Amino acid sequence: MINWQPAAPTLWQGRDDSAESSNALRLFQTITLSPAFTPERYREQIALLGFACDEGVKRNQGRTGAAGAPDALRKALANLASHDGHNRLVDLGNIVAQAPDLEGAQQALRSAVKRCQQAEMRTFVLGGGHETAFAHGAGVLDAFPRSKVGIVNLDAHLDLRHADQATSGTPFRQLAQLCEEQQREFHYACVGVSRAANTQALWDEAQRRGVTVVEDLHCHQAQTQLAQFAANMDILYLTIDLDVLPVWEMPAVSAPAALGVPLATLLGLIEPLCRSGKLQAVDMVEFNPRFDDHGMAARVAARLGWQIAHWWH
Repeated sequence: MINWQPAAPTLWQGRDDSAESSNALRLFQTITLSPAFTPERYREQIALLGFACDEGVKRNQGRTGAAGAPDALRKALANLASHDGHNRLVDLGNIVAQAPDLEGAQQALRSAVKRCQQAEMRTFVLGGGHETAFAHGAGVLDAFPRSKVGIVNLDAHLDLRHADQATSGTPFRQLAQLCEEQQREFHYACVGVSRAANTQALWDEAQRRGVTVVEDLHCHQAQTQLAQFAANMDILYLTIDLDVLPVWEMPAVSAPAALGVPLATLLGLIEPLCRSGKLQAVDMVEFNPRFDDHGMAARVAARLGWQIAHWWH
């Protein structure tokens, strides 16, 4: 596997309560660490993959540091209690971007995701910047060429930018173009969008492409819209830009949200997707440990990831 590295076992450490009871377990005790990239050995499990990449954020003139997120999030997840669903997690390591070759790293992740999906694994990717989404989404589209794939993005930004090269701001425009190349429809819902953080040109692009958009101000009413969107799809890909959360819950991102959508509200939107039976792929992106002085933002992100794995049917 190009650009691939196994996850360090030292990342998965925590408190051992097993003397108390045989089921007093934490994630570091139930996760499977794969020494090689062999998704075919783990059918019907959840592939945990890191995308250690900063290049997209750098090209988008953002605050770099997200390349360190996958391992920081592993550490934050390790000591959380293991409940239903968590024993299905298999750590398949990191795809590591070698700057400035973003495109090469994206192709490596795309291929890895396609291979996992074809091996009947679901994929849970820890970014990296939101450039992660083009690679992850492309891998899903490649793996399900005859399926109607719906992309749900929880994000303050539409990420439909026009640019001369791929960045963290272009992934959904790139996925739209890929759908055109594959002669399939582009199905995209963006929830939590800040009108203050997106130019009119981006709103026009969303309208032109038929994007389902829910503003941050209206997310308490978004469940019906998401349910209607999901009902028309065969497969769902959920991508979560952590900058959708308010700055007081998630300061450790490139572009913190002044308003944002609180974690409790987001979880109410996410649970039906996890339980739908259609969710095939999830990622969390844009976490930046450089701006998480006390580890509090990592805890927020870890709880979000923990909850998704617990609910994911």
